[in-house]
Amino acid sequence: MNYLVLILFFLFSSQSFAYSQDSTIQVGQQFITLKPVIIDTKFNVPAFINRVKSDTSFYKAFKNLHVLGYFAINDILMLDKGQHVIASLHSTTKQTRFNNCRSMQTMEEKVTGDMYQPNHSFNYYTATLYASLFFTKDTVCNESNIIGNKAFSVKDKSGMEKHKEQLKMLFFNPGQSIPGLPFMSGKTAIYDDDVASNYDLSIDMELHNKMSCYVFKQKVKPGREDHVIVDEMTTWFNDTTFQVVARNYSLSYDAGFYDFNVTMEVEMTQYKNLLVPSLIRYNGNWKTIFKKREHGVFTATLFDFQ
Repeated sequence: MNYLVLILFFLFSSQSFAYSQDSTIQVGQQFITLKPVIIDTKFNVPAFINRVKSDTSFYKAFKNLHVLGYFAINDILMLDKGQHVIASLHSTTKQTRFNNCRSMQTMEEKVTGDMYQPNHSFNYYTATLYASLFFTKDTVCNESNIIGNKAFSVKDKSGMEKHKEQLKMLFFNPGQSIPGLPFMSGKTAIYDDDVASNYDLSIDMELHNKMSCYVFKQKVKPGREDHVIVDEMTTWFNDTTFQVVARNYSLSYDAGFYDFNVTMEVEMTQYKNLLVPSLIRYNGNWKTIFKKREHGVFTATLFDFQ
């Protein structure tokens, strides 16, 4: 009788262990690891990967900020080589929208160091880019949150305006090919088969801020770091709507005459029927030709949407 119990126990344990293992599936030229919870749901992996590739909800959430009023707490820190703060900005801003126009008011602001130049323009590339993303200057009218066929374009842009557009591509749509970046344009297209082969890909399912989500993770394979720009990206998708509810990613590249190492975290929230960003964290170390190295850290906290 004891032998029978042991045999049954062994068979049951072996079966449970087998079902608790990860599985690998091939989609196109990509091999994707499926976690046990995904295997048990008989998840349609190819359809999910297509959703990931064509997702616009992440960028759409930021476009939604153009049609809403909201408050924001802005924190920008500039650090030296020893990680000491050499300049900072802390402010609270209020965006209002009226008659199809939006404008922004600074409710309070505290500045240290040389954050500003004498003409009140920012003294740092990082702060300038932050302002282009999250500060509204003057009054802007006749905007919408509609995403066209081409969300971004560097055509007819140069200098700072071109760099801003390229940053927006990296920031809002990591994974697309970015024109005008010497030696690395194609390396950002992480969903293309030839680039995706440099990554370990996995799909899991977990709760994120009490919301059931599919989790898609891409992490560069050891020894393949020089072939990619996006080192790692984890995205949480609402398991019902498939909207992006959070994304963490890190990017790095060294071309000799310029280099960068950046990590970003974005959290979303729902306002009525609109998905909007509620928290953005950035930690970036940049060096571009003819400019001194900058290490900037910023946090944007958005709330009280109207």
